[in-house]
Amino acid sequence: MNDPATRVFIPGTGAAACEGSIMKISPREMAVLALFALVCFAAGGLGSYWTAGSVNTWYPSLHKPVWNPPNWLFGPVWSALYLAMAVAGWLVWRKAGWRDGRLALGLFAAQLILNTLWSFLFFGMQSPLAGLVDILVLWLLIAAAGLALGRIVPAAGWLFAPYWAWVSYAVTLNFAVWWLNR
Repeated sequence: MNDPATRVFIPGTGAAACEGSIMKISPREMAVLALFALVCFAAGGLGSYWTAGSVNTWYPSLHKPVWNPPNWLFGPVWSALYLAMAVAGWLVWRKAGWRDGRLALGLFAAQLILNTLWSFLFFGMQSPLAGLVDILVLWLLIAAAGLALGRIVPAAGWLFAPYWAWVSYAVTLNFAVWWLNR
C-alpha cells in the first residue's frame, strides 16, 4: 500500500489495523464506485427533469410555510446526499458483494426508485398528496436501508443519516404544502 494514488481514508470501514483506516482501491472497485455515483446522480438528474418544468411555474403559485428553504439550496444539498448514498452503497458492495449484500443493496435500490418517483409525483404530476404518500414510504425505506447498510459497514449507515434527516424535513415540508393547498 505504498502507492498514494490508490489510498483513501474512509473511517469505520474495517480496514486492516496496520494501515488504520487507509485502504487500497483496485481499478474494478473504482469502476463500481463510479457506477454507484452514476446511478445515484442519474436518479437525481431524472428527478430534476421532472422538477424543472414546475419549479418556476406551478411551484411558486403554491402556498408554502414560512420555513420553506430557498430554491437554490436544493441542488447543493441533494448533490451531497447523492454522493453520500453512492459511497454508502459502494462500501457495502465492497465488503459484502452483490450476493451477500443483496438485502441492504435491494433496500438501497428501492429507496432510490422512490426518491426519483417523488419528483415525478410532486412536480411532474403536480400532486403534493401523491408526493406525500411516496415520501412517507421513502422515509421508512431510507431508515431500513440505512440500518441494513450500517449492519454491514457502520460508516455506510452513518452516511445515510443526513439523507434521512433531510427527508424527515422534506416530509414535513411536503405535508405543509399539501395542507396549505388542499
